[in-house]
Amino acid sequence: MGISQIGVPGLIIILVIVLIIFGPKKLPEIGGAMGKTLSEFKKSTREIMDDDDTSKQENKKEI
Repeated sequence: MGISQIGVPGLIIILVIVLIIFGPKKLPEIGGAMGKTLSEFKKSTREIMDDDDTSKQENKKEI
């Protein structure tokens, strides 16, 4: 059972638990921080993939 099998009811339960723990005033801050973290992760992943593609192309040119 992986994280992909949580479903909508599971996400709602998680959201309610987070709301109870952190309160409604902190939720936008937490959401913003999560969004920034996710976008930085995507950017880093994209850069790594681009670097890998570039190095593969350079290796093909050398051969």
